[in-house]
Amino acid sequence: MSTQLLIYRDIQPITRDKHKERYLKVSRDFRFASTVNSVPLMAAEFPAAATDLPIVFTTSEDGGVLPVAILGLQQDENYLVDDDGQWRGEYVPAFFRRYPFVFASSESGDTFTLCVDEAYEGLNTDGRGERFFDTDGEQTQYLERILSFLQDYQAHFQRTRAFGKRLVELDILEDVQAQVRQSEGSPRTLTGFKAVNREKLKGLDEQALQKMLATDELELLYIHLQSMRNFNRLNRLSAGGEHVDAQSKGDPADEGMPSDSDPVH
Repeated sequence: MSTQLLIYRDIQPITRDKHKERYLKVSRDFRFASTVNSVPLMAAEFPAAATDLPIVFTTSEDGGVLPVAILGLQQDENYLVDDDGQWRGEYVPAFFRRYPFVFASSESGDTFTLCVDEAYEGLNTDGRGERFFDTDGEQTQYLERILSFLQDYQAHFQRTRAFGKRLVELDILEDVQAQVRQSEGSPRTLTGFKAVNREKLKGLDEQALQKMLATDELELLYIHLQSMRNFNRLNRLSAGGEHVDAQSKGDPADEGMPSDSDPVH
């Protein structure tokens, strides 16, 4: 995953002049994500995503870390999307649910412009689906809901980024690798992600633990640890019938605090 825009092909700002006659026919076809093997995840998504997916951390461009959900055990493979483009899991990450819309930020990061992927097949001018603007050129309720969703997503992203920076400051993450045992051939090792070291987490001072408890961040970490069990769920979804062991010094698959709430709408 090299960019936050990994599934977008032709991002264009939504304007009255260009999109007054545009409609969007929403599809539940997720083939646009079929080659994405990891996806950014907001902290608020942990409880719902952990029912299906391993949640790990990757280094971000600003020196912090950001959570991602692992979707496949090989490059360019997403086991959660079947051959018909249907999602095979219970929870669809908000990163995919917002598609084909996205915010483009200014260089300063202070302002955001609502954009759409012009390459999305459901975008049309023949009246199929939801209209962006009414006959007077005003935003429709549909476009207002999309804008609200993107604003909510951006707010969650900022909170998630702050969460990641605190994890770096606390120094409780470690590099983790997943051993993929194939029925035939040599084992493969997946690297490039991080997980919480349980011993370092237990060794935090009382003040740090109390602060994380008060902000629900401690619960998020245990949800993350529990979610590591889902590497074997990905194994069952894969065609090869491989077995996966997620390995780290802290053995993050021991315990957790699962939940099925979904605070990101």
